[in-house]
Amino acid sequence: MLAVIGSGEYLPAMTRVDRQLLGLLSPNPRVVCLPTAAGREGDWMIDDWMHRGVDHFTSLGAQAEPIRVWDRSSANDPEFAERIASADFVYLSGGKPSYLYDTLRGSLAWQSIIRVVERGGLLAGCSAGAMIQGDIFAGVPRGHQGFGLWPGVHIVPHFDEIPSAVVSAMRRTVGKKHTLIGVNANTALVNTDSGYEVAGEQVTIWTSTHKTAYGPGPLPAEALNGIDRPSQ
Repeated sequence: MLAVIGSGEYLPAMTRVDRQLLGLLSPNPRVVCLPTAAGREGDWMIDDWMHRGVDHFTSLGAQAEPIRVWDRSSANDPEFAERIASADFVYLSGGKPSYLYDTLRGSLAWQSIIRVVERGGLLAGCSAGAMIQGDIFAGVPRGHQGFGLWPGVHIVPHFDEIPSAVVSAMRRTVGKKHTLIGVNANTALVNTDSGYEVAGEQVTIWTSTHKTAYGPGPLPAEALNGIDRPSQ
């Protein structure tokens, strides 16, 4: 299972959404919080993101553990990889998407994350952690490659906070052959075996044929036209 989140990780406003995500898993799930996208922000910020994640998910009744994957060396640490692989829920918090992608690409940590997803666990990414899940994400001067967990998709977090002119420029940058999925603050778009669902506020889907905003709940069949099913 996959979830892409617009913004608000570990804040009280995300409590209802995160309860919904935890509800997709067996009781008392094990959550691991990775601060990798903040790896260039210094030790204090890395530790702060980890502790915020643990405090938040513990308050929701989950077993929560921080894993200090912040650079290529720690992403290839066998002990860290083993701890990630045994989780039910992997949460990637925000920061720099290109740094996050480059740090995880081809690493033991990423292989473990994929193992979690393949056995029915959940990968949730907020902001940068959402962006890297798509085929491509906005970069300079052109789009940056993503992991392709959502084939043919360009994921834009903070969608309700971005001026429309900037969104249009992103659309030109990555090309109209990609479906743009804009995720508002305090919102997740979730993919499970039963389909797509919006948890929180609003998601906008902009394909080659339509641009439509959807509120909370399962997405109607027509919303998926032009979108390939994400990999499981």
